[in-house]
Amino acid sequence: MIESIESIIASGAASAELTLTYALLTFAVSIVLGSVISLTYMKTQPAFSPSFTLTMIVLPTIVAIIILLIGSNIARAFSLAGAFSIIRFRSAPGDSKDISYVLFSMAAGLACGVGAYGYAVLFTVCLCLLMFVLKAFKFGQNKSPLKLLKVTIPESLGYEEAFDEVFRKFGIDYELKKVRTTELGSLYEVVYAVNLKPETNQKEFLDAIRCRNGNLDIALTMNPAVQEY
Repeated sequence: MIESIESIIASGAASAELTLTYALLTFAVSIVLGSVISLTYMKTQPAFSPSFTLTMIVLPTIVAIIILLIGSNIARAFSLAGAFSIIRFRSAPGDSKDISYVLFSMAAGLACGVGAYGYAVLFTVCLCLLMFVLKAFKFGQNKSPLKLLKVTIPESLGYEEAFDEVFRKFGIDYELKKVRTTELGSLYEVVYAVNLKPETNQKEFLDAIRCRNGNLDIALTMNPAVQEY
C-alpha cells in the first residue's frame, strides 16, 4: 500500500526528456501550486502587498522553467548562472514570514521542474495546512507587539536618559536602537523599540514625549518589521 502511494506521488520524477506535453504539464502544475500558496498567504496575513501575491503565483513557474531549461546540462547551468549574476534585485526589507513564503514558492517550483508533481502537491498542501493551523492558534503572536519610536531632540538634551522618566511613568519597556545627528549636528534623531501595553494612552504618551523634546518631530511606527533602523 505504501509503495503504491509512493509510486503515485513520485510519478514523473524520473522523466528527463523535455517534450511539449511535459513542459505544459509542468507549467500548469506550477501555476496551480503558486496560486494555492498565494491564496494561503492572503488568508493568513493581516495585510499584504498585491504585487507580492502576484509574485508568489509566478515564482514557482519561473523556477520550474529554469530547471527545465537546465536539465542535466552543465554548460546551460553555468550560462544561466552568469546571466542571472548581472541582474541586480532591489527591494525594501520585508517580514521574515514573507521570506519563508518566497522559499516555499521556490521549493514548489523546483519540485515541478524535476517532474516530482506528486511531492510538489503533497508538500504544498501540508505547508499550507500548517500555515492555517499556526494562524488559528495565533502562534508566536505578542499581545503587545514592539513599535518603533523616532524622536528628534535638541543637542542640549542628553539622549541616553532623555525620556527615562516618561517611560517609567507609563510603565513602558524600551530599548535604544539607534542615534544619529541631523541638521549639521544641531539635532539628534533617537530610535527606541518600545513595548506599549494595551491600556497605554498613546496620545498622552506622545504628548509627554513632545513636551520633553521641545515639540520637535516624533514618529511612532506600528510595524517595525518593514522599517529600517
